[in-house]
Amino acid sequence: MIVDKCHPQPAWIESLRDRFPCEAEIDRILTRKLQRRSGHGYSPVALETLCEGVRRLLREEVEGPFEVLEPRWLSGGASKVQMAFKLAWNRPGVGRTTTPMVLRMEPAESIVETSRLREFQLMKAMEAVVPVPRVFWLDAEGKHLPYPAMICGFASGVAKPTAAVAGGPSGLGTNFGPAVRAVLGPQFVEHLAAIHAHDWRTSDLSAFDVPALGTQSVEWQLNCWARVWEEDANEDVPLLRYAASWLRANMPPVDRISVVHSDYRSGNFLYDERSNRITTILDWELGFLGDRHLDIAFVTNPAFGHLSEDGKTFLVGGLMTQEAFYEAYEKAAGMKIDRKTVDFYRVFNAYKLATLALGTTYRAARGAKTHQDVVLTYLIGVGYTILEELRALLEALD
Repeated sequence: MIVDKCHPQPAWIESLRDRFPCEAEIDRILTRKLQRRSGHGYSPVALETLCEGVRRLLREEVEGPFEVLEPRWLSGGASKVQMAFKLAWNRPGVGRTTTPMVLRMEPAESIVETSRLREFQLMKAMEAVVPVPRVFWLDAEGKHLPYPAMICGFASGVAKPTAAVAGGPSGLGTNFGPAVRAVLGPQFVEHLAAIHAHDWRTSDLSAFDVPALGTQSVEWQLNCWARVWEEDANEDVPLLRYAASWLRANMPPVDRISVVHSDYRSGNFLYDERSNRITTILDWELGFLGDRHLDIAFVTNPAFGHLSEDGKTFLVGGLMTQEAFYEAYEKAAGMKIDRKTVDFYRVFNAYKLATLALGTTYRAARGAKTHQDVVLTYLIGVGYTILEELRALLEALD
């Protein structure tokens, strides 16, 4: 059957939902993506249009007068439209004050389609666990703004040293230097351990389905990304078909259900250059409840680190050796790392990244659905490098 993925038909959408069962909110978001794909592409939105949307939202949420001040586009982030502004308002428990904030909104179709409700809930749950931007308000369905959006506090800090001369986009290969990495590294590990050790049952995570111990969460994740590939890919890639089959045949049981960040790495945290303290952890949109080993495999991906100054030792995230990372994590989390399970998630992460780079990135760019056309063009090329990594991992493990 020939499928027009740019104008998906209801019967095809329903067939995907049947073939790839996943969490209810994920299913809703992916279904919504396809249902609106035939609509208009992305068109530039004026700052004033966003400000007026924020005002409409806040008229329902804030008591007393308020002003949206100094709006400006915020750089960084490949998947969402972001506007920084200041809000003069009567903040509960504080009184009249001016608060720096960020509007985080989807484009017409994102490089990664995710739920603002899940992101909002997860960041709220983490506020007392690790440094995150404080979340304030949510427009989950785009009632007030052009697309679904959330408003959170503005986080100060830098993602890499101001004087850094190395490092690719989105924090890839950032070199912090020996002095800074010695201070940042332990914090980086401790925050990841705190995320995984957190008792998520004490938080409102109603937009998340809770998997049973065993392989249920692994299967949900595989179904999600296999569905994304079917929805977005323009050509068949036999290696990805093989990888999906290998992953289903080798699913490791989960011994503890944890909050999984899913994009924990250099480039997704900010730090203060004077104190070298991590000020915030960013990009929670892919978070879920499942196996902590996925984060460990992601953190230790070679793409996110570099060799030490002597050119001999690989540094995880540009911060520490892999063995030092494992040792520090196990001590901080009070949980062991299963190296075989990490190997499984190295394959899974490569499969997911290839799906995003060669499937979703292509589809969003082809449909002119995003403001990040230059970044997307770059990422499509990176997809073939990821395929080579996937091939090497599978050959080593078979």
